[in-house]
Amino acid sequence: MTNIKIFAGSSHPDLTQKIASRLGINPGKVILKKFSNQETNVEIGESVRGEDIYIVQSGCGEINDHLMELLIMINACKTASAARVTAVMPCFPYARQDKKDKSRAPISAKLVANMLIVAGADHIITMDLHASQIQGFFDIPVDNLYAEPAVIKWIKENIPDWRNSCIVSPDAGGAKRVTSVADRLNVEFALIHKERKRANEVASMVLVGDVSGRVAILLDDMADTCGTFQMAADKLAEAGATKVYAVCTHGILSGPAVPRIMNSGLEALVVTNTIPQDEKIRNCSKLQVIDVSTVFAEAIRRTHNNESVSYLFSHVPY
Repeated sequence: MTNIKIFAGSSHPDLTQKIASRLGINPGKVILKKFSNQETNVEIGESVRGEDIYIVQSGCGEINDHLMELLIMINACKTASAARVTAVMPCFPYARQDKKDKSRAPISAKLVANMLIVAGADHIITMDLHASQIQGFFDIPVDNLYAEPAVIKWIKENIPDWRNSCIVSPDAGGAKRVTSVADRLNVEFALIHKERKRANEVASMVLVGDVSGRVAILLDDMADTCGTFQMAADKLAEAGATKVYAVCTHGILSGPAVPRIMNSGLEALVVTNTIPQDEKIRNCSKLQVIDVSTVFAEAIRRTHNNESVSYLFSHVPY
């Protein structure tokens, strides 16, 4: 592939390496460092004039530093006469702050969108946005890829009794995602209605649907502190589920998430590698990871060659 360069931010170099290997190219040379006053400094180590640039930076770890680093990298490439700069953001930062849910609340996801556009991004590639309306915050093209085909493939290959399963949404907001997967697997679905006392704390849960004698598969877009998954697993076991799996796209797994998973009734928590999981896997035997680097690599290849990306919404690239 000619006239294409992929640069890695410091949030997830492993994913960038996998994407570049899949495309048969090497990641571009870039030096990322901090001055002693903690300012971020970026040096692009090769010419980008007239090139199609892809910068891979996920919203994880030190999110604010990584976001600033991405903005500086985009601007550095843009001012160095790159033909097009695409920000590849496997996990979009601040995606949960997408509406005014209470008085004087900021819509931070819109602010991040504005910052990316002002920095000079021409195109965004991301995966499973918390709310797909976030695409409307941008005046540039946004490709919101789905982990769903890879998740369905994992379920069919790793859950022997998947035909006798029930896909469960841990909240009403995820109903659309769950019904889509349930339809494609041709199985039943159920919902859990939860009431929150405050952010990251769930007060009570009500199960709507029948899971007795079935394998329950909890499905969500992200797992943060895993309090919801822990309570939902207990609720499903009470309701007679034979086994409970949890599957989500973004495994943030902050705070007490790992001990909660280990102490829960879950058989496994399955996440994708939009966020690096190497350290968590060592501490959590129940954690399993689906590799989505092939999806991003194929999206980049198709974008670079001006081909349609919609094939990836329903197929896993081989």
